[in-house]
Amino acid sequence: MRLRLALLLLTSTAVVLCRHIFSSSSSSSPSSSSSHLPSSEFNPLSILPRLISRPSTPPSANPQPNPEPNPNQNRNEKLPPRADATYAPPTWDNATLVLLGQRAMLFGGEFHPFRLPVPALWSDVLEKMRAAGLNAVSFYVPWALLEGRPGEVRAEGVFDVAAFCRAAAEVGLWLVARPGPYINGEVTGGGLPGWIQRLRGHPRTSDADYLAATNNYAANVGAIIAKAQINNGGKVILYQPENEYSVSRTLIGFNFPDPGYMQYVEDQARRAGVVVPFMNNDAWSAGHNAPGTGVGQVDIYGHDLAPLDPDCDDMAWEKGALRETQYANHLNVSASTPYAIPDGGVLDYWGGTGFARCAERFNAEQARVFNKNNFAAGVKIFSLYMMYGGTNWGNLGYDSGYTSYDYAAAIAEDRTLTREKYSEIKLQANFFKVSPGYLVATPDLKPTTGVYSPGHEDITVTAVVGPQGSFYVARKTAYRDASPVNFTLRLPTASKGAVTIPHLGGALTMPGRDSRIYVTDYPVGAMTLVYCTAEIFTWQKFDNGQTVAVLYGGVVGETHELLLQRGGADLQATVTRSPEVRTSLEGQFVYAQWTTTGDRQFVRVGNTYIYLVDRNAAYNYWVADTPGQPPLIVNGGYLIRSAALANGTLTIRGDFNRTTTLELIGVPQAATSLVINTTPTPHRADDDGHWLAQIAYSPPSITLPDLSAVAWSYIDTLPERQSSFSDAAWPSANHTFTNNTYLQAPQTPTSLYASDYTFHAGGALLFRGHFTATGGESAVTLHTQGGRAYAAAVWLDDEFLGGWAGNSSASSHRDTFAVRLVPGRAYALTVLLDNMGNAQNALVGGDDMKAPRGILQFNFTMGGGGAAPAVDWKVTGNLGGEDYVDKARGPLNEGGLWAERQGFHLPGAPTSSGGWTAGSSPMKGIGEPGVGFWRAEAELDIPGEQWDVPLSFEFPPIDTTGAQGRYRAVLWVNGFQFGRYISHIGPQTSVPVPEGILNYHGTNTIAVALWALQPGGARIPSLSLRAGTPVLTGRRPVVGVAAPAWTQRPGAY
Repeated sequence: MRLRLALLLLTSTAVVLCRHIFSSSSSSSPSSSSSHLPSSEFNPLSILPRLISRPSTPPSANPQPNPEPNPNQNRNEKLPPRADATYAPPTWDNATLVLLGQRAMLFGGEFHPFRLPVPALWSDVLEKMRAAGLNAVSFYVPWALLEGRPGEVRAEGVFDVAAFCRAAAEVGLWLVARPGPYINGEVTGGGLPGWIQRLRGHPRTSDADYLAATNNYAANVGAIIAKAQINNGGKVILYQPENEYSVSRTLIGFNFPDPGYMQYVEDQARRAGVVVPFMNNDAWSAGHNAPGTGVGQVDIYGHDLAPLDPDCDDMAWEKGALRETQYANHLNVSASTPYAIPDGGVLDYWGGTGFARCAERFNAEQARVFNKNNFAAGVKIFSLYMMYGGTNWGNLGYDSGYTSYDYAAAIAEDRTLTREKYSEIKLQANFFKVSPGYLVATPDLKPTTGVYSPGHEDITVTAVVGPQGSFYVARKTAYRDASPVNFTLRLPTASKGAVTIPHLGGALTMPGRDSRIYVTDYPVGAMTLVYCTAEIFTWQKFDNGQTVAVLYGGVVGETHELLLQRGGADLQATVTRSPEVRTSLEGQFVYAQWTTTGDRQFVRVGNTYIYLVDRNAAYNYWVADTPGQPPLIVNGGYLIRSAALANGTLTIRGDFNRTTTLELIGVPQAATSLVINTTPTPHRADDDGHWLAQIAYSPPSITLPDLSAVAWSYIDTLPERQSSFSDAAWPSANHTFTNNTYLQAPQTPTSLYASDYTFHAGGALLFRGHFTATGGESAVTLHTQGGRAYAAAVWLDDEFLGGWAGNSSASSHRDTFAVRLVPGRAYALTVLLDNMGNAQNALVGGDDMKAPRGILQFNFTMGGGGAAPAVDWKVTGNLGGEDYVDKARGPLNEGGLWAERQGFHLPGAPTSSGGWTAGSSPMKGIGEPGVGFWRAEAELDIPGEQWDVPLSFEFPPIDTTGAQGRYRAVLWVNGFQFGRYISHIGPQTSVPVPEGILNYHGTNTIAVALWALQPGGARIPSLSLRAGTPVLTGRRPVVGVAAPAWTQRPGAY
């Protein structure tokens, strides 16, 4: 995502290119007994000079599954031959895409299927996007999840890219593929797999080993996407290579931007069979790789545009956030292509305010003002990041992000449609579906004041003028202010010249933080709206001869006016209206003025019906595409998914959260009966021929298990802190070299970077150092690094020395612990570290994703100046590292806790022997520092076939003071890691888990790990399941995710 926001987390630094050679520990006094460095990962003062030469590296430390590429080859590679022109890839000009021979506006939203690991629910989200009027879905593909082991790409199950493309095609959405290989996206490593850390080369550069490493992924994923292209009967119409390839660290020592690198990424896609146009996503409107720039250029230029600063704690809109020169900038950068904004959004971090607060800031008002500012700039390819955010389950997120990826999206993380922003987007998207004149209209170079609203400098208007209608986007000049303004307009029209509006007297109103699109010379069937101050939701012409338009004002009490020019058979048609509507006739022209009320009003001119509602009422309307028929307008319902006519039966699929009277406007004349979802439903027709049907809502009683009363089984999952524990089977941390090119020089005799030993997944990392004491040791200092908000704890044999509980900003920390050791005695130092995921690699050359996770430095303080003992280290993370065991849940789902290595988080694990005990629970906790592990079976019986019931696990409120103790908890549901909770950092306390992960008709395995970070232990004061409002649903059936249960793991240690 959005590099502009990512820059807030990064500092300007350089990198070390050379292979690191390790130094020996030396006797020294610690510089500080307790210190930490901020989220920049390391002190920039420790930067070493970049060297020119690079010594060779043993192959075992440098995975290269593919031949070395030449980044300069195939620069002019021709596209593969196209299929039948009927299904040819889109063309384009300076105005729009041309799809299947027709101009098209792409108005879509971002949805990452990997963040909803229930393929059966992908269609639910996609249908909600289509129901909002969107016609496209944009999606990332994270390399890190598909190629956890070098050379082995697994795109199946919950990671099935082809299945997602099929689901979108079935719903009827165009697809914009964004597979990287680098994506940002708040994914660990920005989507790059952790094993990239073992390459000498720098990510996102033309270094040969990095490019070679991308080949296998690019070929496999490119081929999947190619099969789903429009020329092959699919829906993929655009392809984005790379993402935000826009900025580098300073002093990186090589050329940036590198056209050869970008060209190589593009050629990979072409070799895989991708023929659709390439579109990029520049971090801002800087012109990187724009058409005409030569090698590495894309076909269609696009740039990121984040609407507001990401600080969700500040409800104010910052000055200057609303760009007023977007169209002019576009002309300067890429005048030959349609204006494209593929990305732009919000972030929240560990210790942030939470996405619920973000949803208040990035709300319907923000979508109204900022989206319409983009329309005023003539955007024709527009994607909302995110339309549905989802969940960073299974450690897939980067180090600064927590489990939720709700993102303040229009569709909430639990897939509910309770945010007004969804309805606002629905109004906007449906308007453009019936406004082809916008596709050929040209914007002003910048907004104006006093031109279209003379005498009203407090109103700003941007004209988007075209031959098939013009669009005047108006807002308050002081767009941040919440107070309303009264004003008049003066707009040019084709049939009446310049007109002052309102013509019939009074004034228009612009509420604060609002924006309106006023139209002129706008065709509605056989008639023309000469002007209209109410906004248009939709208009449709039906097979019964009626044309119906739905117009909406803002809030109740506003004055609105339209001028309608009659035409065709309606030239002399009778005008009827609601009593509250004032009309005036001038030949073929009909003026109408009204004040918005809570009731629907109308103006009817012959067979043209114009319905007049306020915005809140308009939210209840839907437009359902009906195959073979004009779209159906539906008034009512929580969600209308689709409509279809077959053998005289009109079938509506929809969702309902209350008893509802459904009004169907434009029912096909061939329809004689009605089915709602699968239920035959009585209906009656009103005087205008609209069907009315009553939908009864009688929700089921939902009974959920009490998690404080279920039978929990307990086992200690940190046996490593016991002096008797054997780590003989663990990998030895004995590499005397590393290819890690991150900025600091190693300070240990051997590498203690987890990725050097194939451990990349977030969660627990464990190190055990064995040494024989000399007796002169008075203290041990450890400098650990785990990413933002991480924690670490240290034991000497069975003794807890202490640790770092973490805060919202520190990525590394140094601690010194006093020790008294017996000469000649063997000791084990155990270090537990919480890996928060890898940083993104937003700045090319910074190698931030290589910021190591592990021990950066350790040393003993020796009294009397004696030599420090040698330490032999062992290390572990998830069982198998890159040879991860659970292929279904992916390479990142498991960390290194002992219980995870045994697979005890999976359904069916035995708890009757082997150290398991009963009678405890996470709510009772543990009495000393360490990590406890509990599992229980919970039964559910929820009628998911007819009802969509969102469920979430609820943790206690965040206590930033730490008065109730500092602890961490991890939640697994049927083997899927679905929540990480930090009691004193937060912000997340509610963890939605979807049906399909949860078995709504049977047994569920719930597992919880509790890490007590302080003496005295810790407990989770409360943990419960909560049900949201049941929704009577027409979604497709939910099939549980196929994932293996527990079996004995050979070699588990």
